Amino acid sequence: MRIGIFGGSFDPIHIGHAIIAQHVIGCGAVDRLWFMVSPVNPLKVDKERNVADTDRLRMVEKVSRPMEGVETSAFEFTMPKPSYTIDTLNALQAKFPDDEFYLVIGGDNWEVFGKWRNSEEILAKYHILVYPRLGHEVVIPEDLRDRVQLVDAPIIELSSTQIRERLRLGDSVRYYVPDEVYHYINRNHLYNSTKTTE
Repeated sequence: MRIGIFGGSFDPIHIGHAIIAQHVIGCGAVDRLWFMVSPVNPLKVDKERNVADTDRLRMVEKVSRPMEGVETSAFEFTMPKPSYTIDTLNALQAKFPDDEFYLVIGGDNWEVFGKWRNSEEILAKYHILVYPRLGHEVVIPEDLRDRVQLVDAPIIELSSTQIRERLRLGDSVRYYVPDEVYHYINRNHLYNSTKTTE
């Protein structure tokens, strides 16, 4: 089975993440897609990001549950820290030897992919699906086109950082995040949110 690994802290997950995941599955690039929720580095936690791992996992699960072919994985929480992408992919391949893993990344990350730890090993052993990001031209060298593919997903210029800032300021994030996530954030007063569920 071809499994796409869409990693991130998802702090919080937003509609852009969901749209990309739906597009990657819908275009047939992979058979399944896993939202791979990454641990937040405790040294980088600030007031807006001080959200428990369990809360981030639950929010992602609320998004993946109704999506056909999409699941939430906490696999990286079992990995030694810091966990690099190559370590995660190798551990997944060892645990699921009959599956084929595809790394799903944005054009901004592809632009600097050569700086990733063991990037050549990732390219040699795994497939990469790149979705476009505004302001980042995706150039795939001809000799890599059998391993790296551009996915023609919609460009969604929305970030978790923007959402946390809106919540910090007391602004609504309705329509920025799926309804289930919106209500979960409000109900649990995450990211300094003081709004009540509508």
